[in-house]
Amino acid sequence: MSNRNNAADTTGALTDAGITPDKKTFLQSLTEDWWAVILGTIIIATVLYLTSNGTVISLPAFKWATSEDLLGKILSASNLLLIVEMGAIFLALASIAVGLSGGSVARFAGGFTLIYFLAIVSFIIGGNKSVSYFGLEYVVFALLIGIALGNLIKLPSWLKEAVRSEFYIKTGLVILGTTILSADLIKAGLPGIIQAIIVVTVVWFFSMWLSRKLKVDDEFGVILASAVSICGVSAAIVAAGAINGDKRKLSYVTTLVLIMAIPMMIILPWAVKYFHIPEVIGGAWLGGTLDTTATVTAAGDLVGPIAVKAGVIAKFSQNVFIGVAAFFIAIWWAYKKPKGEDGVPFKAERPGLKIVWERFPKFVLGFVAASLVFSFLLSPTTAKSVGPTLNGLRTVWFAIAFISIGMEAKFSALVKLQGGKPAFTFVTAQIFNIFWTLLWSYILFGGYIFPVPDFK
Repeated sequence: MSNRNNAADTTGALTDAGITPDKKTFLQSLTEDWWAVILGTIIIATVLYLTSNGTVISLPAFKWATSEDLLGKILSASNLLLIVEMGAIFLALASIAVGLSGGSVARFAGGFTLIYFLAIVSFIIGGNKSVSYFGLEYVVFALLIGIALGNLIKLPSWLKEAVRSEFYIKTGLVILGTTILSADLIKAGLPGIIQAIIVVTVVWFFSMWLSRKLKVDDEFGVILASAVSICGVSAAIVAAGAINGDKRKLSYVTTLVLIMAIPMMIILPWAVKYFHIPEVIGGAWLGGTLDTTATVTAAGDLVGPIAVKAGVIAKFSQNVFIGVAAFFIAIWWAYKKPKGEDGVPFKAERPGLKIVWERFPKFVLGFVAASLVFSFLLSPTTAKSVGPTLNGLRTVWFAIAFISIGMEAKFSALVKLQGGKPAFTFVTAQIFNIFWTLLWSYILFGGYIFPVPDFK
């Protein structure tokens, strides 16, 4: 793995392809961040254009319950055709970026096709009703498939050409910006906004403090803190992208998030009922601690309809902070002193604005721009109409990314990574998060400061 902290490697180019910097064309000099912004913008603009013209965009179906569903719905000729069409479009877009930046399109195409196929397999497994009931998502299976391949076989050069996890993640993150709407923050109301600010801020800094106490490196700490305090996998991906983080660490944190989500999704609703916590407070608690809207909804269903509404609104208000966190984390990280391969900081002055700009992850600008456009320039009706399509396309980029991350991660390295300290940090911070959020759910949603919200 290359040394990402080296100042010469901060540009994140898609490929060097043996081209010396002074001989690169403008397109070859574009970093993967800029290509992610370009591809994300093309996808968003295309979906908006087609939808505004009345074109119905059909995406493949992956949810199924019985073998009849699997054969008649998921593996039907029409659904398989949609899968092939979507893969062809993604391959064409990614190949343009790879080709224009100096990579081998022929090798990339073969590798990408295999990775895309494996991503589809992860969607089909995760789409099973029984599997999804236990909170197991496509991310789990994408990681496992990638790790199995990366550890059991030696990856051929044509496959390595397509293992570009950061490029795929960043493209998906630009599209993710379309779902981070300021309208959701307003809808959450003052209690939800205050809870989000207090929970995210305090839990993030507590997690970072604990990481440093346990001598977990800051890179790991940032990814862990963001995952615990904001919204799990998505926040971990954004944080890792903002600091150009080690993909092994992102894989590790993602696994922790998904493992913790399963018992929390069962235990927290049980605690709401056992301790007779009012439903609206319980819902706000679930929304502030569980990591995805899907798990919040599933857990809320075990409590009641008011808990579902309160939980989803609380979760929306936290999700909005992904963009804010990414922006400030990126600036803070860019100002940190560069480190050598041994982890010892170089003797250098703090970077000026030019160096900060060079290190700043440009995909964050695309992410924030997408959020602003969908929050303020588009009508709520338009934003809502294209939301499911863009979300579906974004998850495909993420699935491809996690297959790639798995291929790059050596299982032995994941198990031994920093002696279990990151896992202990994560679990401890999550426990703190559970009790801290419960306290503020009572204060803000229990009628002590504001009237109890009416979600009926």
